Amino acid sequence: AAVESDILRRVRTLLRELDGHHPACQCDRGMLRWTLHKKIDQNPSNSSVLVRILVKELERAERGDFRHYIIPLLHTLMYTLIKAPCISEELCSRVYDFCKKLLTLPKPFCTIGLDYAIRLKMERTAPGTLYQRMVISEQSLKSDPYPYQEKIFIFADPELLSEAICNALVTDTKAAQVSQSPRACMCYVIIHAMQAALGEGCDISSLKASLQDMPMSDVEHWFRQVVVAVECAGNEASADRSQHAARLEKIYCAVLSSLQAASLFPPGNAPLGGLQGTPLPNPNISFHLWTEDDQLWKELVLFIRPLSQSCAPDCLSQDLDNFEIQDIISDCECCKQTRFSVLSTDSGIERDLPTAVEEPFTPCSAETEQSRLHRKGGIKKKPSPLENVAFLQAGCNGPGAKPPVKLQRRPGIPPVPAAPLQRLHTARIVLLGDDRILGRLAQAYHSLRKRETRRVFLTPRLNLQFYYIPVVTGQPNTLAVTDHAATGQEDLCEVAGYLGRADPWYESNINTLCHMIPKLAAMPSSPSKHLVTDLFITDVIAYYVRMGIQPVCFQVYAVKIFFNDPAQEPAEDVFLTELRTQVQESISHRELIMTKKKMTLDGPGIDLTVTYRKVVVSNRAKELAMSLRATGLVMKAIPADESEDLVCLNVNITEIVRINHLSGRSFSAVANRLKTRNIKIRSTEQRPFMVCLDKDNRRAYRNVISVEVSPCLEPSYCLQKTRTMKFNLHKTEDAGLVKYMPKSLLLPINTFAGVIQ
Repeated sequence: AAVESDILRRVRTLLRELDGHHPACQCDRGMLRWTLHKKIDQNPSNSSVLVRILVKELERAERGDFRHYIIPLLHTLMYTLIKAPCISEELCSRVYDFCKKLLTLPKPFCTIGLDYAIRLKMERTAPGTLYQRMVISEQSLKSDPYPYQEKIFIFADPELLSEAICNALVTDTKAAQVSQSPRACMCYVIIHAMQAALGEGCDISSLKASLQDMPMSDVEHWFRQVVVAVECAGNEASADRSQHAARLEKIYCAVLSSLQAASLFPPGNAPLGGLQGTPLPNPNISFHLWTEDDQLWKELVLFIRPLSQSCAPDCLSQDLDNFEIQDIISDCECCKQTRFSVLSTDSGIERDLPTAVEEPFTPCSAETEQSRLHRKGGIKKKPSPLENVAFLQAGCNGPGAKPPVKLQRRPGIPPVPAAPLQRLHTARIVLLGDDRILGRLAQAYHSLRKRETRRVFLTPRLNLQFYYIPVVTGQPNTLAVTDHAATGQEDLCEVAGYLGRADPWYESNINTLCHMIPKLAAMPSSPSKHLVTDLFITDVIAYYVRMGIQPVCFQVYAVKIFFNDPAQEPAEDVFLTELRTQVQESISHRELIMTKKKMTLDGPGIDLTVTYRKVVVSNRAKELAMSLRATGLVMKAIPADESEDLVCLNVNITEIVRINHLSGRSFSAVANRLKTRNIKIRSTEQRPFMVCLDKDNRRAYRNVISVEVSPCLEPSYCLQKTRTMKFNLHKTEDAGLVKYMPKSLLLPINTFAGVIQ
């Protein structure tokens, strides 16, 4: 009773924090969920108590008007259930029935309820399935019944985070991988599956001793046996929990038989020590300092195709760099991008063809001989360094690779269809920093989508998930403007603020890390520091990527920038959060004198022409234009309220208004606000201005004379539309396959609940 009362008190405290009643000690913010799970890890037999309490609180929240409790409680319950050594069928069925009730609620409740109901249906039949799949995928254990692999990539910009924070994160991620050998993870899977199915009838001590004394080959054998048994039971429609327990009991007795001679107790008669917890290993995490623009793409390619033992890292880096050759320019008006040619090692000369393997004589051999391609003589091209990238074109050797299709020489025989690729790899990209690193992510994601449009490689093989943890340190390094001299830390984390307002569980668990990570990194080196950081930061990141399954999609905006010099080509870029303009200081003495005269007559700033498409409720296009004098403007893509439309730009123009009175004339600044999705801004007096994207002064453009902003289109949509227009020259509307393709490029960032309206 005392244990149950203490757990209930902790759960109620967690719920009060969701209502805005923060704990008295601010250092406890964001740690309530973590301390609750750690308390259960110390005494795993209390897992059923916590699950029972959480189910009661969920049912109470569903009956009352406390829907904002449901998703945090459900995530906490599922994480406890995955790690629990054994949960009764009655309790698991109760959770399953509650998840089915959520199907009657609006999104995201029905979406999360359906996902967890599907998982719980397998867990009821084959206990331990969720734990087993999580360990296999996160540790990339070789398993034919479940061949999925996952990896967490943490990206941090070294120019935005301090060296102490980067070093602390590198140390923590390395420490998280210590003592996580494949053998240990296989043993964890075996032990957890046995205990989940057999309950207190499993002698964990003897099982651990037996596995510890086994050679690696035997551990792999029993691991495969357990995985096959659990996966078969979870996928069979008519499978029964008792049948699954009987299968695992046979494997359990066979494993213990190796210790029977040395043990004082035969299998089944050993003293039982009750339920014991099985550690859930930390996921495979790699930390990367984001120093190159295409670094994200390179890491994803290496994840899909691991570096072979015969290939040196230096050679691979050179191959990936050579793959950057730009040789074909797209003819798409909406998506002028660089295409990457597919390397051909065929010289076009017949004598350079490889010697064919002699085939046995068949009646159709004469026909086959006649159908050979005959080629005219030509000049053989010398091999280029690009031949080193053949590893990208040979296809993946791992699971999910496209099998080679043999050339059919006989006419009239259709080619053998290639087996569809499966997305067996999941890359979870975690971004650490503020809005500026998300701007870099939008650039990298746009570049990656353009690559995939011209030459598909990652898309059919990789499931890509994005996560964001705000971290702010030091003074902001943004473009200073006259009327906005300093940007606060709140302005640098607009995306995190929006996600926190939309998802209270994200606010409670992730936004609290914004200042906690710098504090932990600044702590002096001591055993207590490593104890806190290794257990807290790594655990929170693991919890976030494991349970954060609902994406919030942000519109990426394309911007075309025209410069004062007509000879300079227009620049094309994208931004995610903000575009800011500022009047540029005059350079020459003549321009300075003319500017002062203009300012005396018309006031500060420059004359602008603004043409935009007004956002109306009916979603009809309404073009408007106006001329004004302004000192600058700010385009915000992140709304201040989570209920507002994400695909909308809030433009704030600082307009200069001239006021005439008896004593002369004066000027005042007036805020001019408008909402739009497409806007064009041009300086009518040919005075240049500066443009800064995503609050990052590294992405500032000078000598700008005009700017065009519109929602960025999905490159695959642009390419398909261009191909369709070639055959339908007079049709302007989308036709054919284009109608069913996503039109806008959206950047999905995962949270725990998505947007709760």
